[in-house]
Formats: sequence, C-alpha cells, structure tokens
Amino acid sequence: MTRDLPVLVVDGARFSDLDGFAREFSGLLSGYTWRGNLDALNDILRGGYGTPTEGWVLRWVNAETSRAALGHAETARRLERLLPSVDPSNRAAFEARLAEARRGEGPTLFDEIVALIREHGPGSQESADGILLELS
Repeated sequence: MTRDLPVLVVDGARFSDLDGFAREFSGLLSGYTWRGNLDALNDILRGGYGTPTEGWVLRWVNAETSRAALGHAETARRLERLLPSVDPSNRAAFEARLAEARRGEGPTLFDEIVALIREHGPGSQESADGILLELS
C-alpha cells in the first residue's frame, strides 16, 4: 500500500548509461542535480535534496532495459573512471572488483543502485526515509 505517496518515475528507455541515468534521476529533483556518485545518491535518498519529504514511490519503468544498460560493461566503465582516485590501501580490492566486472561477473551497477534505493525502504536500515521502489 502506498498511502497516497508522491510517485516519481524513472524511465529506463530514456538512458543507456550511468550518465544518462543521472540526468533522468536529476529530472525528478527540485533544485538539485545528481551527477552519478553513489555516495551522493545515498544522501539524496535520505532527503533534503529536492525529493518529497514524507516518503515517496520511485517507479522505475523499463527496468529490464536499465538492467542491461547498467550491466557489467557499464559497471567496468565506471570503475575504470574511478580507478585513478582509489586510495592505495583499497587498490587491490578495487582492481579485483574491476576484473570481476570485466569478466561479466558480480553485482552490476544496476544491482548496486537498486540495493541502495531499497536500503531506504520498508524493513531496511534506513526505512524511516520511506522510499518504495517499484520495478516494472
């Protein structure tokens, strides 16, 4: 039951990579632009960055299209872009994660984003944020 919560819609048919998803998601925000950093997305989901204040529904239509667009290839591309700034103490683990993505294994960027959003919904650690994710 969604208790008349505001519904924000992301359309997976409108983007083909993380930058496109960031643009699509940013279009839902009032007065804020998200540029694709997952830590920043977590902050946005906590509120105060142009999202509804008392919980909301994130309806992700054409989610299967997004699953492909934000799959292993895009995951590897994102990790490659981040690699130069990785702390040396974390470099080996980061490179292992990159190699995994290049092999088409492990969680994808889509998986990470969905898990992050679900962390702000019912039964999760940050459920007080009241975000309901609907994939269709």
